[in-house]
Amino acid sequence: MAEPTGMGLGHAVGLLAVAVAAVPLFKRFKLGAVLGYLAAGLIIGPFGIGMIEDAEAVLHVAELGVVMFLFIIGLEMRPARLWSLRNDIFGVGAAQVIVCATLLTAAVAAFGLPWYVALIIGSGFALSSTAIVMQILEERNENNETDGQRVISILLFEDLAIVPLLAMVAVLAGIYGTTIEDPQPIWMTVGLALAAVAAVYVIGKWALNPVFRILARYGGREVMTAGALLVVLGSAWAMDIGGLSMAMGAFLAGVLLSESSFRNQLEADVEPFRGILLGLFFLSVGMSLDLGVVIQDWRIVLAAVFASMAAKMIGVYAVARIMKAPHDEALKRAALMGEGGEFGFVLYGAALAAGLFDARTAAIASAVVIVSMAVTPLRVMIADRLRSRQAVSMEGVEEARNLKERVLIIGFGRFAQVVSQPLLARDVDVSIIDHDVEMIQAAGNFGFKVYFGDGSRLDVLRASGAAEAETILVCVDKPEVADRIVELVKAEFPLTKLFVRAYDRGHSLRLIEAGVEYHIRETFESALKFGEQVLIDLGFNGEDVAETIEDVRRRDAERLILQTTGGITAGRGLMRGNAVTPTPEPYVRPKRESRALNEEAAEALGEEAAR
Repeated sequence: MAEPTGMGLGHAVGLLAVAVAAVPLFKRFKLGAVLGYLAAGLIIGPFGIGMIEDAEAVLHVAELGVVMFLFIIGLEMRPARLWSLRNDIFGVGAAQVIVCATLLTAAVAAFGLPWYVALIIGSGFALSSTAIVMQILEERNENNETDGQRVISILLFEDLAIVPLLAMVAVLAGIYGTTIEDPQPIWMTVGLALAAVAAVYVIGKWALNPVFRILARYGGREVMTAGALLVVLGSAWAMDIGGLSMAMGAFLAGVLLSESSFRNQLEADVEPFRGILLGLFFLSVGMSLDLGVVIQDWRIVLAAVFASMAAKMIGVYAVARIMKAPHDEALKRAALMGEGGEFGFVLYGAALAAGLFDARTAAIASAVVIVSMAVTPLRVMIADRLRSRQAVSMEGVEEARNLKERVLIIGFGRFAQVVSQPLLARDVDVSIIDHDVEMIQAAGNFGFKVYFGDGSRLDVLRASGAAEAETILVCVDKPEVADRIVELVKAEFPLTKLFVRAYDRGHSLRLIEAGVEYHIRETFESALKFGEQVLIDLGFNGEDVAETIEDVRRRDAERLILQTTGGITAGRGLMRGNAVTPTPEPYVRPKRESRALNEEAAEALGEEAAR
């Protein structure tokens, strides 16, 4: 056996054993995987049975799980989508951090601590746990929902906020600190951070795709995996040198690669490492809880946990409501983000090194953060109970698993319900998945078997039989979700045919570029039929009406072809508008009328006049 502070094979076996035992048990009682990992870490750590003595060393390695998690989130966040969230990132995110830091500073100061100590502790607790919040969102399949995207946006701002907060600690250390020597100038701290961001951006924008093309051509699968890990760890390392969050570096690298043709391969390569290391992170957080401090100062710890969580949840809820979020969303956000996070350890460690804290204060502050992280699943459960009047039970809903039908329908709204009828009339074997529980239950009342599953996830597609299906019908409402499904199917199941419901012309152009077998704009044919009936009602001849409708259909098809090469504004001349367009007149009329130069031109002019 290795030394207590080292890590041997026995320690690895112990970590895996407690995780395998605790996580299914906690999930069985609907307490979530996160709480299971934390409890397992507490049992095996230095303040439990003591099998692992050096929890901090494990934590440093396990932080890579958070890094890889943010890299995968970045891969799913295209630059245009990230730009669309800018108001949530810099608006809601900034407001939440400022309001929560103010309330928490006041709450900590009520315990009689100096104002600068209260400011550091309060600011550290204002930053939520990215790892725990993201894991819970993923378990609940809410990370792609609108409210989930807002939470991710706020977490991104909190990642950025660590830089000015560390600079604040450096300033306070120069005034009130006792142990810091020759602190780094603030301009240098900011300069290094900007340089790190610029380096990751430049390399990710212009170097990564050519490198991966070379690796894909000349290297093996293991070399591609090594390249993926190099990207994740290299970007995290660059940000760490610049004093920024390692997770922010990995996220930025993921965003820069989100439009790469290697995106799905990178996600598949990193995913196994992400899952294991993220679980290890939660284990190490559980190991880090100093039970001695909790027992010795249990009154202070307990009061601080309740006061801190209450102040932060009030701040999060208030900001959400001020920013026009519904009550349910605000309540869920407050429950999710009512804890302190990993950055609190960073900030408190810097304050301790600078002499702004004593060891006991730092230990109590860290214990409060860990306890608040541990009870996050419980807060979310309570919030769900408070929202229970609008909650939907999962009774009668089955998850998609081992489906192997000829046709897979993804999304079962009003469009797919009609699409399914001719298929079922000809006894075509059909599997249907959707992630709307209420819709699934309602469809069951009409004789439909719809399985629960998010078609934009690769694991759900595999479980739904996408690999065996002859044709996949993508009938979801949101165009960005349809694009994601198309991208996954084309990359992972290239032999499967894709029939896709398009939202508008822009979406149609993207689907044509993606190479789907068939697409149709959801309102096109119904609008033509609508217009046809209007013309008939106005008294036009039936044959003339049919000819007119066919002409509209032909012009639309021609315009779509032109738009595939010339952009959305191409082919405007093929559209009929109701604005009066004046006929151009020459400034000076010619003395003689124009005449054809030959017989072919005369015939052409005659045909034009006849029209």
